[in-house]
Amino acid sequence: MEKLRTHLILEYLKKCKTCTLTELMERFGVSSATIHRDVAELARRDAVERVRGGLIFRSPPPGRDGGAEYAERVVTNRAGKVAAAQKALACITEGDILFLDSSTTVYELAVMLVKSDIAHLTIVTNSVSIIQNFRKMPAHWVLIGLGGTYDPQLNSILGAAALAQLAEFNITKAFVSAFGVNEHDVTTNHERQAEIIRKVLAAADRRYLIADRSKIGRTGLYRLATRSAFNAIFTG
Repeated sequence: MEKLRTHLILEYLKKCKTCTLTELMERFGVSSATIHRDVAELARRDAVERVRGGLIFRSPPPGRDGGAEYAERVVTNRAGKVAAAQKALACITEGDILFLDSSTTVYELAVMLVKSDIAHLTIVTNSVSIIQNFRKMPAHWVLIGLGGTYDPQLNSILGAAALAQLAEFNITKAFVSAFGVNEHDVTTNHERQAEIIRKVLAAADRRYLIADRSKIGRTGLYRLATRSAFNAIFTG
């Protein structure tokens, strides 16, 4: 029910753009504590912006709808994403150099890392959401955000510049997601994202796939790797 309500709140905000917390309480028939939890979750995932007494929908740049698509994806199948990310968390150890991709599933792993007791960690990422929220992570961690071309649909950095940077790094563990995972292959529908992921998988010492169960059994246009190329596949 909570998942459905946060989705409905987001749909409502897409139409009205702004609203008060009281308005949401009345519209959805819930308590102040409940609506505050829902709003905190949406804000944590950068789907909305909180202001005094209410919130604002995070609109995409003029002429683009990618931002809205990303905001919807962060609350879609979230329970499965969280469950899969929780399993993957156990693979991360002190001193790792991680690559975290720009998927909403891997973002859940980044959120969990904030609460971990790991003292030293380096994160390489093309995820704008992870870069924006790195301030919440321990001060002694290192963040390397790839430079390149911003893609609003994926909320990520892609392109030749990002690929060139990746060639300079040693990655101990790569965590990525995908559009589809069939019997043999792991796939995506985004060509430039596929370029980044393939480069990362080739460079990383260990490779992990995190995907909620909605991805199982379907196939995207671009092949990332075979299933056997991953050290482990986590689903939820």
